[in-house]
Amino acid sequence: MPNPRNETIASRIKRAGLPESYDVHWSKNRKEEVVKAVRDKLITFDEARWRYLLSRREFESWEREVARDAGARKDATRRDLELT
Repeated sequence: MPNPRNETIASRIKRAGLPESYDVHWSKNRKEEVVKAVRDKLITFDEARWRYLLSRREFESWEREVARDAGARKDATRRDLELT
């Protein structure tokens, strides 16, 4: 999703409902929101690293966690459909 030229990083973060700083409890949902925002090109990886003080390794672990959880949800949905 392309971003308007005059839109600031702060406004994109606010629009995505992301935390405004690194000083938050990083729940699974918040991590997932940041990973999805980077994946959907709402913010760049470098913007996320700067704003949330993330190392590359930490962000990559968040990505793996999000992928693992998405796979588990997909498996659960498939099992539910098979039972009906």
